[in-house]
Amino acid sequence: MKTLVDIDDALLKKAMTLADTPTKKETIRRALEELIRAGNRQSLKALAGSGVVDMTVSELRRARRRGTR
Repeated sequence: MKTLVDIDDALLKKAMTLADTPTKKETIRRALEELIRAGNRQSLKALAGSGVVDMTVSELRRARRRGTR
């Protein structure tokens, strides 16, 4: 999807440097992906202690390493 957006040049340049991305498009894509991941982490943190997730953090990490979720 093509979208026209005004972005502060200095902000975008700094983001490109930090992300070590070659293009503006790649920088924005990575930033959006990271924002989504951060939101997902916050959602999972909100479930901690609620009983919805019945695995400990170390159990979840082991399951990820094994490829089972």
